This record gives sequence, C-alpha cells and structure tokens, in this order.
Amino acid sequence: MSPSARATAATFAAVDLGASSGRVMAAHAGPGTLELREVHRFPNRPVRTSGTLHWDILALYQGVLDGLRAAGPVASVGLDSWAVDYGLLDAHGALLGNPVHYRDARTEGMAARVSRTLPPGELYAHTGLQYLPFNTLYQLTAARDTPQLAAAAHLLLIPDLLSYWLTGVLGTELTNASTTQLVDPRTRDFSPVVAEAAGIPLSLFPPLRRPGDPAGALLPQVLEETGLHGPVPVTAVGSHDTASAVAAVPAAGDRFGYIATGTWSLAGLELTSPVLSEESRLANFTNELGVDGTVRYLRNIMGLWLLQECLRTWESEGQPQDLTALLRAAGSCGPLRSVLDAGDPGFLAPGGMPQRIEEACHRSDQPVPRSPAETTRCVLDSLALAHRLAVEDAQRLADHEVEVVHVVGGGVHNQLLCQLTADACGLPVIAGPAEAAALGNAVVQARAHGAIHGDMGLVRRQLYDTLPLRTYEPSVDHGSPQDWSRAAAAVRAHDRAT
Repeated sequence: MSPSARATAATFAAVDLGASSGRVMAAHAGPGTLELREVHRFPNRPVRTSGTLHWDILALYQGVLDGLRAAGPVASVGLDSWAVDYGLLDAHGALLGNPVHYRDARTEGMAARVSRTLPPGELYAHTGLQYLPFNTLYQLTAARDTPQLAAAAHLLLIPDLLSYWLTGVLGTELTNASTTQLVDPRTRDFSPVVAEAAGIPLSLFPPLRRPGDPAGALLPQVLEETGLHGPVPVTAVGSHDTASAVAAVPAAGDRFGYIATGTWSLAGLELTSPVLSEESRLANFTNELGVDGTVRYLRNIMGLWLLQECLRTWESEGQPQDLTALLRAAGSCGPLRSVLDAGDPGFLAPGGMPQRIEEACHRSDQPVPRSPAETTRCVLDSLALAHRLAVEDAQRLADHEVEVVHVVGGGVHNQLLCQLTADACGLPVIAGPAEAAALGNAVVQARAHGAIHGDMGLVRRQLYDTLPLRTYEPSVDHGSPQDWSRAAAAVRAHDRAT
C-alpha cells in the first residue's frame, strides 16, 4: 500500500472478537497489497451461572490459539474485542473469576450512585464519555466491597487479558481504556479526579500502551500450542474493535461520517479533539480515543442486536426465518409505518424482543407489527432513523460537515439497511469492508512492522481505491425526504418527552 521500496510484505494475525463470534484473520500486507483471509471462526457463547451472565473467556482463548495454529507463520499478532468488560487478576497473575458480561443486570442503579459524588455534567467534562449503564466505571462500582475486587492486583480489559495470557506482559491499550469512563480524552491518560471521586484505585490498571506499541512476544508454551516458531511479537492495535474498524474506513477525504455496524451501530465522526460541551452530553455523544491521536465522536445505537434477538426468539418458538427471504419481504412492507427509539435501554437485555417491540409500538400509539417481515421493517427503519439523527447531531455539535457516510462491519451485508440509511440521511452511503475491525487491526500491525507506510489518510485513500465497495444513493423508494424528516421529528419529540 506504499511505493516505498523498503517495505517488505509479511503476514499478520488479526484476532477480532465480537459479541457473538470470534475470528482470526491472516492478513498479507506489503507495498500495494493488503489481503485478508479468514483462517478460523468460533462462537462466543455467554454463560449464566448463579444468576450472573459471564463470558466464557477460556473458550475464547482456546479459539484464539486454534486460530493462530491455523494462521501459520506470522510476523505479528494483534487482538481487538468489544469494550468495557474486564478480568481481575491476583498478585500472581491468576484470574479471579470469569469476566462478567456487560448485559448483566449488576450495574442497575450504579449511575445514580456515582452521581452522588460525581454529578453527570462534571463526569462528562472529565471523560467525554456518553452515559451507558454498563460502562466500566459502573461495573467497578457494582463490584465495590466484593471479595474478588479486594483480592485483585490487576484489572485487564478483554483484549489485554488475552494478550497477557499469550505473552506474560501486562498492559492497558488506550483506545479500549478510553471506554472505561476513567480516561480524560484531552490528556489521553487516566483521570485521577474521576478515579478518586469514584473510589477506584488506578493502581489496578497496568501502564497504558498505544496502537503500534510492542505488547510482548508469544510465550514458549504458546508457541508449542500453536506450532509457531518464535520469536513472534504481539503488537498493540486499536484493541477496541470500533477503533480498529474506524481505522479501516476507506475514505477518499476527511469529510465523512461512519457507521460501524454489527450487534451495535456506532455512528459519528473522526475528530482531532474532543467535544465536551453540556449540549454534547445531553445528546449522549461519546469521545472515545482512536488510532493516531484521533477522537471517535459517536453515539451508541442498539444496532442489529434488535434483529438478531428477534431471529433467536422466532427460532425458539418454532418459527425459524430465512434472513434473505425475510429482508426481501421487509423491503416490500410499507415504509415508516412504525418506528422506535433504537437507543432505548429497554431493548438492552436478551429475550422476547419481538414482544418488546410490539409493546413499544402499542405504547406510542403506532401500528403494531403483526408478522416477522413487519417487525423486521420496523427495526431497520428505526435503525436508519437513528443513524440519521446521530450523523446530523454529530455534525452540528462538532461543527464538522460531512459529504458521505461510510458503513463498515457486518451490516454492509444488509443491503436494505444500507439503502434505508442513505434514504434517511439524504447522503450517499458507501458500504464496505465487512471485516473492518480485522482490517484496521492488520493495518496497525503492518505499519508498526514496516510492511506498509503512510498516515491514515494515505492508507484510507488506498483502501478506497482497492477495496470492493458498494455505493447507495438516496432514493424515494422507501419514503420521501419529507417522510423521513417527519419520522425523525417524531423520534426527537419522543426523546424529549422521555
């Protein structure tokens, strides 16, 4: 991807863990080339024990080892995953318990407890992080005074925990640390003010490292387990998967919005400095840190979780749906018949999603979906509207106009959602790549090890020129601009009322 004659092609293992599955990709990178090949995919199945929802972290680690074995010889390994969750280690490095899932109910009421010592406006001024009930700050508040936290010597976010098991080296990668609500986006370091007010000892966190920094090398027992020959370095990447995904946005310029789609939709802008205004807080925008000193200014939206949960429920009820046929039927349903607030925390927990959607429509005096196709159309119209509102609000609050919206991640395969997003935003939508997090992960490794050169602007331009992308232009096939504006106004009015 660079004309530099000094760059030498190499293969990098990009470990990308999502909320429903993990994958290991072998990325061959060098001058003029960056090719991804999936070598191993494995499920990520949470487990509920004694009333608490946990991640099966050992199964995930085994999946990583199996993937590295399948990848073959590699120049480096990088890991990214979802944010906010963590494992606790004792002074000897032993894991004190399975990490708790962010969808567990233990954080209920924790934001109110924190606000008694650190009011929301003050907290936002120090961290710029949007309110989400499962932020690490609230998880740690819920864990306060527990024997496990009392015994902990180290706290490692999920990618850092897996990296530690691979290398024996402790570290805290910055892009993921910025989601804990304990980092000041201006200093790009932990905030002692917030930690002290919340009663959280920052000594739990190992030293910060940034994308591109060395993170150790595979231990001898890991080399034996994977069949690799050392030394094999592990490189810190944007270990929050959204940080890696945004790094891989194939933009031709800097006036773009992005939507990283999957279980969540993360919609916003890339900036050089945070937006910490009270208006930004009330609009529930977050300032997470990105690759190369950037800020990911975005809003979390419930995303395709809504549809995924509907599909699971229908299957459990003996009504399995073929997704391709379902989307085709949803595209034929009347547009904007019923729309919901896709950021409503009432949709956060698993189970019974179609029924909860029906109840929400009934409460808001909208037509209640009566078929899987109508429910799916309600979900996708609502997501497209949420994408529009996030992109509109981000431009206004950051004073940064955009000309195009890039959709990356698993949602690029949902052509109806991409078209509805273009229609809702009134802007062209460029869809791709689907494996954006793995691609961004690989790009950071390749730059760190000299396989490619250039700043992210150059890398993105070359991704734009070389990746297979699809452009969706705004249309009136699924509602006129006036229809979308009226629906957006209705959602805004509902937000103000609630």
